[in-house]
Amino acid sequence: MSEVAIFAEQVTTGQLLQNLLYASGTVGALFVVVGLLLVDTGGIRRRNVFNATIEKLVGFFIGVTVYFLIGFSLWAAQYYVMYEGPDYPASVAFMDSVKALWVGGDMVNAKAQHVDPAAFPGLNNFQIFIFFLAVFAGIVNVLLHFAVSERMKASAYYVTCAVAALVSSGLSYMTWGSVGTLTVLGFHDFFGASFVYLFPAGMALVFAKVLGARPGMFEPHQDVAAYTVPNLGLATTGIMIIFAGLPMVILSCLFFFDPEALAVSVTMADTSVGLAFNNYAVSWAGGALTGAAIAYKTRKYSYLLLGPLAGYVSGAPGFDVYTPWVMFLVASAAPFVAYFVYELTQKLHIDEHKLIPLFGGVATYGFIMVGVLYSGTPRGGYLGFEEGTYAFQGGEISIMMQIVGVVVSLGAGILTAAILVPILKVTTGLKVSDEDQAKGLDEVYWGIQPDVEPHAEPTQKAA
Repeated sequence: MSEVAIFAEQVTTGQLLQNLLYASGTVGALFVVVGLLLVDTGGIRRRNVFNATIEKLVGFFIGVTVYFLIGFSLWAAQYYVMYEGPDYPASVAFMDSVKALWVGGDMVNAKAQHVDPAAFPGLNNFQIFIFFLAVFAGIVNVLLHFAVSERMKASAYYVTCAVAALVSSGLSYMTWGSVGTLTVLGFHDFFGASFVYLFPAGMALVFAKVLGARPGMFEPHQDVAAYTVPNLGLATTGIMIIFAGLPMVILSCLFFFDPEALAVSVTMADTSVGLAFNNYAVSWAGGALTGAAIAYKTRKYSYLLLGPLAGYVSGAPGFDVYTPWVMFLVASAAPFVAYFVYELTQKLHIDEHKLIPLFGGVATYGFIMVGVLYSGTPRGGYLGFEEGTYAFQGGEISIMMQIVGVVVSLGAGILTAAILVPILKVTTGLKVSDEDQAKGLDEVYWGIQPDVEPHAEPTQKAA
């Protein structure tokens, strides 16, 4: 047997602790998927619950597959491109990332202890990040389904999932990390809200308009007297599972450098584990309390669920730079943004009540507030670079770049959906017919009858 080199620096105890941290973040992200499934199950017609859940699961795994295939290599290319120079142009660096980190690449399939850290330090962490970020490629598709559920044909949705996973991966190269195209110019995104939240919100703006409202949503239908949700308690449970799953995801958005175990955010901003952790907690609390106040004032239960989510989404771009008391105040105002956008969608009869208010509205507010409150904060670059474009913390948060990042992220979603709509119409077909929507897709596709039949109209007794 030939001897194989062993590089102990790749598998130290410190490296193992980081591996476990990022792996636990992946588990947290999977719990978020479970929570999202429960939220949707509790909020759509009983006659569509099984079909909607299955479509989300298939869409999720389409996203995971595309990300493993090519998506991760697109995101990670920023850490190849930062070594560009006269003898190593950015185009070559980008392709080197694709060659090394696509699903068949040598760095994806290598054992960390057999790879010289001089060539690729911390390989285990990068490999774990593939699964971690692949889950979010799947989450993008799950979120998108909220906007098209019960209306878009499964074939059209699945094609859209593959395209969305690819485009969002390219967008993440620009917006999330420390040396991406927009990041080095001053755009700041701690959690990845640009490609996880704003991008599908942009797609939702197009698809909601094209698909129209579901039967019974705004006006009575001959077969659907009113659109009623079956189990709000289940939806509320889903919200709390999301709350429970995200803390480890938040911690996985930090980088740790040996030997001092220096913790910085994924954007290389100064932060700490405890600060990011507590900012996350108070964002939910601030949003929940304001949302409850709006709900009791207006007697609309929706804001009991939108409130805590709005608080969280408002803080996601900047959990690393906020202080908890400021985060609480910013999150407390977020439900008012959701309220304004939600009520506007109601007045305009736009049948999309999750992505547009929460992500199109609140995430935009969150990005802008980071720019307003923390403009000039140093971040970006990479540890070890002392000068040039990629110097460690050589860039600053810019309110103008926060706006540019929002426009690019929303615009990427709008453009992607606008291109897909005519293609899907002439190929797979796009929309489920109103008749099938009214009947229920569980029965149409799978022959499944709901366990509780709608109440029959009362009949007049004979004299």
